Amino acid sequence: MSSFLSFGRTPRRIAEADSVAVIGLGRFGISLALELMASGTDVLGVDADEGIVQSLNGELTQVVRADSTQLEVLEQLGIGDFDRVVVSIGSDITASILTASLLLQLQVPVIWAKAVDERHGAVLEQLGVHRVIYPEKDMGRRVAHLVRGAAADYLEIDNGFAVVKTVAPQVVQGRSLAEAGVRSTYGITVAAYRHEDGEWTNATPETVLGPDDTMLVVGPIHRVERFAQLR
Repeated sequence: MSSFLSFGRTPRRIAEADSVAVIGLGRFGISLALELMASGTDVLGVDADEGIVQSLNGELTQVVRADSTQLEVLEQLGIGDFDRVVVSIGSDITASILTASLLLQLQVPVIWAKAVDERHGAVLEQLGVHRVIYPEKDMGRRVAHLVRGAAADYLEIDNGFAVVKTVAPQVVQGRSLAEAGVRSTYGITVAAYRHEDGEWTNATPETVLGPDDTMLVVGPIHRVERFAQLR
């Protein structure tokens, strides 16, 4: 028997707004749900653990103790009314797969699911989950690039392509990006920049950077990393 904890609105009313249902409130699920709330998104959190549900009382738009592997439970929660649902169950692969399968049966338009390894991810993809994510693997790859390079931050957009935040090297300081020839010489694009204590601004060929400026560089991974190592 599942218990339902309501804080002001029914799940179906939440689904009418800019909202996301997060099923599975482990470390990743909680972090995701709280970040979505901070960005102004309504969040329905679902977990089978009463203690976790109670700990999030008042932190999410609504949080519910429920068994997401039961179709009737998901129907009672109105999960089928949500445009976006994230399955962040990691400790029980069977529950993750069953939940994803039921969400597809309910024809949820966009389903994201966390995978703990390649085999788990392959099953989710075969089911038809729209986006499979590997938080631990992706974070490991990101940190590895930061450790071996000079970038302040790193985001891989797709295989072989990334955005890097780095301090402006001497080769681009004091002259425009066009004069520095960053595209022709280094094969990268400076997308945006920020002066010290300033705000981010879109870069143009006429942009001139100083030694304390930060820039966002876009391009093939090996090129943006090589550029970030320039001094």
